[in-house]
Amino acid sequence: MLHRLLPVLGLIAVASLGLAGCALSPQQITPEPKINTPLTAVGSGQPVVVRVVDGRASPNLGTRGGLYPETSMIVVRGQDVLPRLQTQTETALRLLGFTPSANAYNAPQLTLTLAELKYQSPKGGTYVTEADIGATFRVDVQNAGRRYSGRYGASLNQRFGMAPNQQTNTKLVSDVLSDALTRAFKDPAIGQLLLGR
Repeated sequence: MLHRLLPVLGLIAVASLGLAGCALSPQQITPEPKINTPLTAVGSGQPVVVRVVDGRASPNLGTRGGLYPETSMIVVRGQDVLPRLQTQTETALRLLGFTPSANAYNAPQLTLTLAELKYQSPKGGTYVTEADIGATFRVDVQNAGRRYSGRYGASLNQRFGMAPNQQTNTKLVSDVLSDALTRAFKDPAIGQLLLGR
C-alpha cells in the first residue's frame, strides 16, 4: 500500500511546485530617471524656483500578471522617486542655462509633477509574456504673471521570455521615466517663458 501512495504523493508535490512557480511576489522598485540627451542652453544663469511633486493617486503602478496578479503588485513610492526627479530637474535647468533655487525673490517658478506611472501585464495568463509601461509628467511654469503648462509622456511595450525580476523592471521603469522627462525639457516653450519671452 505504501508503495502505491509514494508515486501519487510525488505527483502532487510536482504539481504544487508548478503552481507556486506561477505566483509572482510584489516588487517595490526605486527607478533612477536621467536626462538622456543634450539640451541647448538658452539662459544665462537666471534663478528658477523648482518644485517636484508626486501627483499620482497611488504608489501602485499595476501588477506583473501571472496566475495570481493581485499578489504581484509593482510599487514606486513617492519618497523614493521624488529626490531623483528633483536632481534631474535641476540638472536639466542647469543644462538649459538657468540656476535652480529653492527660494529666490521674484524668480520664475517651475513645478514638475509626476502625473502618471503605470505597468500593465496581460490578465488571465499563467506566465508573464509582456508589459506596457507608461509615464506622464506635467510641467507648470510661472513668470511675471504669465503661465505655461504642458504634459509629456513616454511608453514602452516589452516582451519577456520569463517573468522579469526586480532589476529588469527597475531599468524598464527608469527608461520610460527618463524618456518622458527628457521630452519635457526639450520643449522650447519652457525655456522661453523662464526667460520671460
